[in-house]
Amino acid sequence: MRKSLIILDDTPEMLNAMRFAASRAAKTGGGIVMLAVISSEEFQHFMGVADVMRAEAHEKVEAHFQIFKDRMEKREGITPTLAIREGDQVEQIIDYVTSDPEVGVIVLGAAADKSGPGPLVTALTGRRLNDLRVPITVVPGSMSKEDILAAS
Repeated sequence: MRKSLIILDDTPEMLNAMRFAASRAAKTGGGIVMLAVISSEEFQHFMGVADVMRAEAHEKVEAHFQIFKDRMEKREGITPTLAIREGDQVEQIIDYVTSDPEVGVIVLGAAADKSGPGPLVTALTGRRLNDLRVPITVVPGSMSKEDILAAS
């Protein structure tokens, strides 16, 4: 089964990427993996506190994932999987795609404002594009829910 990779974060554009990927997976029989990358810089301060902070960050990601998992199961009949990595977001995305041969596409949402598509889209479609072995689908932030569902 070919999977779409979505980056699980707190950005509003992630919702567009999720909506597109879930609808597409439902129509094609594909799968979804949601990758959350926790910045390891958050845990550098005190070693005793680092483990507690790391555990809390993982719990937050898992709770966030559960909301979207429930939504995808209910609306599209898709059960996504969760992967959690720590480190630099771009490096971890490239590493994950390299390590999972079932990932067939990365689906990213672009920011809706005029300042640009966002740092992740900029990094992965710019200087790091040739480090990937899969195509990237970028869902414009200006697309409505109806537009996204029609395009998927």
